[in-house]
Order: sequence, then structure tokens, then C-alpha cells
Amino acid sequence: MDTNIFQVYEEEIQALEEEINLLAEKYEEGQQESTVFSEEEILKSVKSFQRELQGESKGHESLLNLKAQLESLETDLSFLMKFTGIQFTSHVKKTVEKTRDRTVRKHRLSGNFNFLSFQLEFQLLEMQNKESVSAVITDLSITVESEEDVSKFVSSTEKHGNLLTFFRSLSSYAEWYEHRRRTFQHFKAKYPDVVALPEGLLGDHIILRNPKCCGFELMIVWKIHVDEEGRTTPVLDLLTKVPEQVLEQKMATTGNAPARFRSLLLLFGIETAIENLIKVVSVEKLIPASLTTGSNFKSSFN
Repeated sequence: MDTNIFQVYEEEIQALEEEINLLAEKYEEGQQESTVFSEEEILKSVKSFQRELQGESKGHESLLNLKAQLESLETDLSFLMKFTGIQFTSHVKKTVEKTRDRTVRKHRLSGNFNFLSFQLEFQLLEMQNKESVSAVITDLSITVESEEDVSKFVSSTEKHGNLLTFFRSLSSYAEWYEHRRRTFQHFKAKYPDVVALPEGLLGDHIILRNPKCCGFELMIVWKIHVDEEGRTTPVLDLLTKVPEQVLEQKMATTGNAPARFRSLLLLFGIETAIENLIKVVSVEKLIPASLTTGSNFKSSFN
């Protein structure tokens, strides 16, 4: 009986060992499969993480590059504005059409040049092929706030869509505009009792009058002409205003005054010609007949 019991125990022990061995084999197989799977996943995760890091690094480098480019452009723009005098105050851009090889954008650009304000509206057509990129300006509209007549120049520029010509001519126009302002300011400060500026420093004329000769005045009109091709030219003329009694007494014969004034301009330049007139008007006892550089006494202004 004891022998039978031991036999049963041995069989149960053997069965348990076999079951343990089977479970151990399954565990090892599962562990191996799990290990292989984990290594593949780890490799994939590592590679993915590396790509993310590289992407973030490239993005960071790209952001730094963009920031550097932006700072460089701002520096260039600041230099350009100081060098040319053009100050851009606003820029609005809108994409109207975009395809693989064609892009149309609408621009609205505002700014000022010294005391002149301007606004441009245009469409920029950009076309790209394998070899090059081209751009064409269309639908150009220009507004310039100026007392001078620049309509012909503006119309010509709008027709040809040449922004380079516009800014080059605007630069020349603004230089003459500023030169005229400084000249008026100089003579007003130097001869405050003789020189009058009815429209201020930004006006296009000055009046010369002798405080002791009531009613006699000279008006120097200084226009700035811009032709269709953008050439800028100063145009000066002389007008007078004299008392009626002077006309009745025929004390003055100055019908050739505008021509003489233009001769002064050609010989001495604008500033010297104007100062010579101021000195003549400033004499204590002004005799109109002596003003051979005066204007036609029949010319008058209010």
C-alpha cells in the first residue's frame, strides 16, 4: 500500500514537472517574441524621435535664419529710406490668384517723400518656369498729394507701369520741392520785413514788398514742372503789383521785366537772382522806374 502511494506521488510530481517545463518553454517563447518586438519598436521609436529632433533642430535653425534675414532686410530698408528720403508707412498685400506657375497679388503701398505723400495700387503678376521667374506690373494707380500739376507724369507712369521711373522722378521732384522750401525759409529769416509767404513755406510763391512804399509788390512764382517722361524742371516767373497813381504818372516802364528776370536766373542762379530783387525792393527810397528787373505793371494779383 505504501508502495502504491509513493507511485501515485511520483506520477503527480512527474506530471507537475512536465507542466512546469511546458509553461517554462511557453514563457521563454513568449519572452523571446516579446523581446524581438520590443527591440523593433524601440528602434522605430528611436528613429522617429531622432527625426523629430532633427526636424525641430532644422525648424529652429530655419527660424533663426528667417530672423537674421528679416533683420538684414530691415537694415537695408532703413538705409534705403535714409539714402533716398522715401518713408513707407503702410503696405497691404492680397493674393488674388495662385497656380503652379502663376501668381497674382494686389498691393497697396503708402508713403511720403519729405513733405510729399503718395499712394500706389497695383497688381503684380509673377510667372515661373524651369529657367526663370518674371514679374509684370498691371492696373497701376498713383495718387500724389502735391500742389503742382503732375497729372501728365502720373498718367504716363500708370500707362507704362514703370515704378522705377516713378520713384526716380519723385526723388528729383522732392529734392526741388525741399530746395524751394529751404530757399523761401532762408530769405524769410534774412529779410523778414520784405519777404512774405502767403501760403507758408510749402507754397509756390513769395511776395517782396517795401514797407515804406505802400502798394508796390513783386511776386516770384516758383513752379516745379514734371513732364511725361519724369524730367523735373524748376520754372520761375515774376509778377508785380503797383499803385494806380504810379501807372498814371508813367513813372515805370518795366514791360521787359520777366525776360530780364529770366536772364538773371540764367546768369546767377535762383538764389542770387531772388536776392538781387530783394535788395532792390529793400532800398529806402524805392523808385519803380529803376526796377528794370520788375514785371509788367499791368500784371496784378490779389
